[in-house]
Amino acid sequence: MTTAHQERPAAASPYRFEREMTSGYERLAAQHHDLTLTSVFQPIFSLSHQRAVGYEALLRAHDTLDRTVPPLDVFGEAARHGELLQLDRLAQALHLENFALLGAEREWLFLNVHPGVLTDPFQAAALLANLKRLAIAPRRIVLEVLEQRADDLERLAEATREFRALGFLIALDDFGAGHSNIERIWQMNPDIVKLDRMMLSHAGHGNGREAILHGLVTLLHEAGKLVLVEGIETEHEAQIALACEADFVQGHFFGRPAPGLPDSAAATACIGELTERYRQQADARERRDAQRLAPYLRAFERAAERLAAGESLDEVCWNFLALDDAARCFLLDAHGRQAGRNVVLRVDRASPETRFLPLSDAQGANWLRRPYFRSAIVEPGRVQVTRPYLSINEAQPCVTLSIAVRVGDVLRVLCGDIDWIDGEQALSA
Repeated sequence: MTTAHQERPAAASPYRFEREMTSGYERLAAQHHDLTLTSVFQPIFSLSHQRAVGYEALLRAHDTLDRTVPPLDVFGEAARHGELLQLDRLAQALHLENFALLGAEREWLFLNVHPGVLTDPFQAAALLANLKRLAIAPRRIVLEVLEQRADDLERLAEATREFRALGFLIALDDFGAGHSNIERIWQMNPDIVKLDRMMLSHAGHGNGREAILHGLVTLLHEAGKLVLVEGIETEHEAQIALACEADFVQGHFFGRPAPGLPDSAAATACIGELTERYRQQADARERRDAQRLAPYLRAFERAAERLAAGESLDEVCWNFLALDDAARCFLLDAHGRQAGRNVVLRVDRASPETRFLPLSDAQGANWLRRPYFRSAIVEPGRVQVTRPYLSINEAQPCVTLSIAVRVGDVLRVLCGDIDWIDGEQALSA
């Protein structure tokens, strides 16, 4: 790191900052004992907007020999000497100064804060004073609450409400690791949830884990939270973030931490190319799914015709059930209640899954809540296809075909389940 120091006027800040030029960018540095501290910023992108919507401020430290010192070591040493909050306050002031020099006009600054900064009135006042001095509106700041144990969660939750009332956004960092769990979502009510990189790593190993990540993102969306996936380093991980419908992404694949603004055109092109490849892959999956479903749909439609003509359920389902992955057929009344038992063709289906024997008799069960029943009732006479979901019969992925038909004078819903173990991606309904 090459520096050219020029002392900044003391009146501008309660801290002593020095100017330096690095990679053609002007920024400020501060001294902490024998370390030189400064800021870099990693862009955070909206996949939908295809541009940076914020920057996370990250601390960089060098010793007197210009050797890099990891930030974790810097904060760890400060904690051991009882200086953690003082260092955190210095880092915030430094990041705000450098953000003001960055030239970002509307993007957020993601600012990591120790929980004590929010709950301690002196620390909070220092943050507000820095913002006022630099004319940075609170709405431009996303406070990332670090994944640490808070001694008083109720006080922390109250503090986040107070900061939000002032215009700040609140982000919960490293969700899924350590103390950041669902309980903290309810307590802190963040605006943005940052998923820990380990969750992305697990999803990348397949075996249905990507669907779990997608489900978690859906849950957070339903709870009113925007979702940021961090630590993305490869295109495969970027595709996972895109497929799970995350709102924001961050990581070396999209942009490394740097002292200045990223190349916006290059970032937009990167996300555009990623989105186009995702579209092509999604189209290919849909074609494969359609080909896989075609024989089941033909057999199921024929079964519905025969059922409407007066034949019994046991008689009409054999062609459908003779297909390799067909699991069962069953019939529901207009209120979602199952009439009769499941019809299965292969006796050996039950033998490997006797653990679920208490669920095998579904006569009288009510499937009113299931999408396959509701969609069939809404559009009688048309075959409905669910997205893959977990079947209660054998606790494995399943796709259900359904159709509402008139049998005599009453409305019935014919249903057919297909094992979907190999179908990792959702079908288009």
